[in-house]
Amino acid sequence: MPRKKMPRKKPTAQPRDSALRAALTHLDRRGRVRMVDVGEKPVTRREALARGAVRMEPATLDAIVGGRLAKGEALAAARLAGIMAAKRTHELIPLCHQIPLEVVEIEFRPDRAAATLHIQARAATTSRTGVEMEALVALSAAALTIYDMAKAIDRAMTIDAIRLVGKSGGRSGTFRRAGEPRWPSSADS
Repeated sequence: MPRKKMPRKKPTAQPRDSALRAALTHLDRRGRVRMVDVGEKPVTRREALARGAVRMEPATLDAIVGGRLAKGEALAAARLAGIMAAKRTHELIPLCHQIPLEVVEIEFRPDRAAATLHIQARAATTSRTGVEMEALVALSAAALTIYDMAKAIDRAMTIDAIRLVGKSGGRSGTFRRAGEPRWPSSADS
């Protein structure tokens, strides 16, 4: 018995709702991907903060914090990887602009009770576009480096909860994720 041909729907990349399409700045009027023109935007100070976590066995966390991994000092390597990755965000994320970063900071907070290494990345610039992606890429690279440095003793580690915690500057103003706990400062330790 021959198969009955079903009518084909014409594929479309366009959001059906014009308000949604207007909110998605990386789509043109016809729904095609485009790089946003930031030439007319004002130059302002912009900062972004991202957080994530690497969950692992308690002995793995002890080895990382104690600097006892065979590959070397994991926290230093992860900090450097995060900074280097942020500087190359435009090469990794297709529609990101290359921007002059003024600072990228990576901080670690071990939580021995939960066998988790919390990571925070901060990026800042004075530019025409934000640094959210740079902070998220820095965080991701730092977490992946922790995994790489410790995978010989714990392949079951998980990288969790990578998220934007806050941003400031630019036309869209300030964003703060609700319910996000305060990150202890070095002075708190």
